[in-house]
Amino acid sequence: MSEYLMLPLAVLPFPNIDPVIVQIGPLAVHWYGVGYIVGILFAWWYAKRLVTNARLWPDGTMPMKPEDLDDFIVWAAIGVVLGGRVGYVLFYDLPRYIAQPFDILAVWQGGMSFHGGLLGVILAMTLFSWSRGIRTWSLFDVVAAGVPVGLGLVRMANFINSELWGRPTDVPWAVEFPNGGPFARHPSQLYEALLEGLVLFLVLRFLTHSRLKLKTPRFVGGAFIAGYGLSRIFVEFFREPDQQLGYLLGTGWLTMGMVLSLPMLLAGIWAMVTATASAQKSESILGKHDA
Repeated sequence: MSEYLMLPLAVLPFPNIDPVIVQIGPLAVHWYGVGYIVGILFAWWYAKRLVTNARLWPDGTMPMKPEDLDDFIVWAAIGVVLGGRVGYVLFYDLPRYIAQPFDILAVWQGGMSFHGGLLGVILAMTLFSWSRGIRTWSLFDVVAAGVPVGLGLVRMANFINSELWGRPTDVPWAVEFPNGGPFARHPSQLYEALLEGLVLFLVLRFLTHSRLKLKTPRFVGGAFIAGYGLSRIFVEFFREPDQQLGYLLGTGWLTMGMVLSLPMLLAGIWAMVTATASAQKSESILGKHDA
């Protein structure tokens, strides 16, 4: 309870930006939806740029055609939306949706899970790559490289919507959210936008263009998974847990976001380590043949 008394002398004013960009009759365009759309379109455009840059690929041979990505964007959008919604229902508020199953369809009321969306996209990538004869990990690498931009935009939309705010704090940049009670809170949505969005994108950009890691299949995808998992676990220490879940196991700090992100961190590290080991093994074999 003492943490709720640690109010700073002054807080940053919450910018009252209308969550609805424009409304025409019953049709409303929300920042949240625009964030998803722009994020998907950017990842599609950026992936096409990557697969047309021969310098980034082994022997200048691209693993897929730009036209493949044109077709995949529909699969990706379906995977994100369905996976994100199903993930939220299963991971965060299952009792409510069991009691009111028709609310599952009410996506306009909010409720999307990144972890569910990721699983949905992975399934879409696996099925699509099998149908086209594309190496799944290479598709994952090029798609993952541009995803952080969309993550950053959606987190900024969360801030505009005054949702998923942080824990009470006395830091100088604390914000009093309209629906967050009379408490100054961490703007944790902006922390996530910075780490999961800008920082992660720049790290992946360094790996693809400076370290040429697209030549090592699954390294970039692994770096994305691990980078997101690490960023999310860190920010969860500043983010208010979901009201219907609270802190898990009575710890006062463990959240569902941490539980779901830890396997991502471990899986990402596994992908990078095994990708590097596989590349070194291949170089060793080639070296012996040359000798």
